[in-house]
Amino acid sequence: MTHNIAVIGGDGIGPDVTAEAIKVVRAAGVDIATKEFHLGGARYLEDGEILSDATLDELRPFDCILLGAVGHPDVKPGVIERGLLLKMRFDLDLYINQRPFLGTAPGSDTEHNFVVIRENTEGPYVGEGGAMRIGTPYEVATQGSVNTRMGVERCIRYAFDLAASRERQHLTLVHKTNVLSFAGTLWERTFNEVAAEYPQVGTAYNHVDAACIYFVQDPHRYDVIVTDNLFGDILTDLGGAVSGGIGLASSANLNPTRTGPSMFEPVHGSAPDITGQNKANPTAAILSAALMLDFLDEGSAADRIRAACADPVTGSTTDVGDVIAERVGH
Repeated sequence: MTHNIAVIGGDGIGPDVTAEAIKVVRAAGVDIATKEFHLGGARYLEDGEILSDATLDELRPFDCILLGAVGHPDVKPGVIERGLLLKMRFDLDLYINQRPFLGTAPGSDTEHNFVVIRENTEGPYVGEGGAMRIGTPYEVATQGSVNTRMGVERCIRYAFDLAASRERQHLTLVHKTNVLSFAGTLWERTFNEVAAEYPQVGTAYNHVDAACIYFVQDPHRYDVIVTDNLFGDILTDLGGAVSGGIGLASSANLNPTRTGPSMFEPVHGSAPDITGQNKANPTAAILSAALMLDFLDEGSAADRIRAACADPVTGSTTDVGDVIAERVGH
């Protein structure tokens, strides 16, 4: 079967690391057809295009989207992130953000292995709020967090299904129910109701501030974590930091119902300071491509890619890609 993949290299090191990811996928024997889409800060500076509805419609028929990185020093922060990344998440209903963490935290001598499931289309990122009297001493700004029972429940159910499929069969809800009582109560009540349908899965609850401590001091306590959009954004960066560095972190933005293409991207940024220097480590992009293969039911190839990435590789961007591709091909 040929899988049709839309490739958005984006800005900075993005095109370089996605090229290596594609190289490794093909070395693993997976048949993919790719089409490049020129989007990101550089494209925006050329003609003002961020992600038009017409371009979004071009992306919809693809099986998956592989994205490198977006962000340009000459574009105001937030313009591309909201106009491209968040628009894809919302309009393609990529309601699950899944980030695996495998590594040895500083001060530890044993490896941890956990996954964070972040609700990806609600919370503060929907843009509910506003500002008035801007630039005056009386300026007012509000930023709401939008949580629906449907959105919360489908995320929690996905997390329970994932936890049930893993060896430890444990799921932790992370929120801040003692302060964010309206949203927190909805999350906690939904979590407890769904938990009754999964008696084989052990459960726990942590406030997000406590979870930040545990990520550093005792990440082994976690198997699968489920949390809201904002807390998930923060926790997954911390997860990367205690698992070898955020530059090695992979992620999947999933539409589990497959009504549109899911999108896969490394967590790192566009690193404009090393653009075009063949210095970027493509491992996070390659591991993100492995998550893409999992989603495409190419699990054997995905496992071989992860195994090939297990031993660190040094060298240029293309050197690292070549070594991993060679390992996968053997």
